[in-house]
Amino acid sequence: MLIVVASAVAVTVHFNWLKPSGFKPQGADGFVEPPPPETVGTVSVEEAIERRSIRSYTSDPLSLRDVSQLLWAAQGITDPARNLRAAPSAGATYPLEVYIVVSNNSVTGLNNGLYRYDHYGHRLEHVLKGDFRSSLAEAALGQTWIKEAPINIIIAAVYERTTARYGERGIHYVYMEAGHAAQNLYLQATARGLGMVVVGAFHDNQVQELLQLPKDQKPLYIIPVGHPRS
Repeated sequence: MLIVVASAVAVTVHFNWLKPSGFKPQGADGFVEPPPPETVGTVSVEEAIERRSIRSYTSDPLSLRDVSQLLWAAQGITDPARNLRAAPSAGATYPLEVYIVVSNNSVTGLNNGLYRYDHYGHRLEHVLKGDFRSSLAEAALGQTWIKEAPINIIIAAVYERTTARYGERGIHYVYMEAGHAAQNLYLQATARGLGMVVVGAFHDNQVQELLQLPKDQKPLYIIPVGHPRS
């Protein structure tokens, strides 16, 4: 058995986790505070693990409670004393940024546009107005479920948060963490009777430009979510 141990040089880097670098809200409505996350559910882990990818959704809107639970499951604080989140992170470097793209009347209590999840305050920052679903679907090679879903969750990454500590190996850790967060979303969506699918086929630059993400944030996932069409 060959065991490879990657060495790393410790580097002290100060990041502002609360405000991504270079992000300038345009025409935003400020912050929206969703309901606090529920930490006790009615669906067992075994039932949630039976989840499947869903690509067809009804036009029924999601509730703000649905959005609250999904975002908390992806990157919410689960240990306030140590600022640890729902998804594991190499060295607690937390390279991920989570956004939701909301269309017209798709979430009760939210206007359309792009929102950034502020995990510390468990709140949503409205950073862009507009319905981006059609353009987002085009950037994702015409995958229609992106256009049809009430919301799309975007997981982006700031690689430097992790590579500053672990060097090039940190890139692998970023991908692993994105997968952990996406699996949490699958389980939480299933527990709430919602359907979703993870999408990795898209033009990175087009998504980044469309959503006006900071240059240091690279999109990794587009995740349509909605009520499954029977």
